[in-house]
Amino acid sequence: MTQTTADATFRYEDLSALMARMTGAEKHGPAATSTLDVLWVLYDRVLRVTPDTAGDRERDRFLLSKGHGPMAYYAVLAAKGFFPVTWLDGFGGYDSPLGHHPDRTLIPGVEIGSGSLGHGLPLAVGSALGLRAQGLTRPAVWTLIGDAELDEGSNHEAIAYAGPAGLDRLHTVVIDNDSATHGWRGGIASRFEAAGWSAVTVDGRDHAALHAAFTAAHPGRPHAVVARVEKKA
Repeated sequence: MTQTTADATFRYEDLSALMARMTGAEKHGPAATSTLDVLWVLYDRVLRVTPDTAGDRERDRFLLSKGHGPMAYYAVLAAKGFFPVTWLDGFGGYDSPLGHHPDRTLIPGVEIGSGSLGHGLPLAVGSALGLRAQGLTRPAVWTLIGDAELDEGSNHEAIAYAGPAGLDRLHTVVIDNDSATHGWRGGIASRFEAAGWSAVTVDGRDHAALHAAFTAAHPGRPHAVVARVEKKA
């Protein structure tokens, strides 16, 4: 699937060139590249949100918790037409809306300001609860976190709450590149399963496997996808 914007029609193969337009003293390149495939599959094939529907109540919500090193996120948003591709050239500049952490007040399509570890999943839980309270049962809430964020207690509180609450519109993608301090017997997915989540572990570069995991049925339970990705410099 491709997306036509005023600039061009972009494919996954174009994302590296879009990321290359963002230069400067960015210190989290691997954090960005590890998320590229997950972000593309979500925005290209899963999320029900477009530039035209980004303000609709019935849209899917995507919350990037892993907001440090957001170049892949910006490249995908630009490829999908949320903002002009030319914005990428000013990345990190004083007058650019594209900072080293995303700002929801400056960038179309961005749901939260992020980058500080441990915030995205608790905010996603709150979003799912808020939508439920409003009777909005169609929107899905997605958040993308890094495995190192599981060192933060706020995430474990969110995991422990969401399962028993039956937040079945809540989805979490964990980028697992062996950055976490703590491990769990059976892997990260086992941590979510112990709290009543549906969980699956897949190759974080395999688009077919990611799509199958993202769209797997999980009635009555929140869903976690652990995407294994080798961290490259």
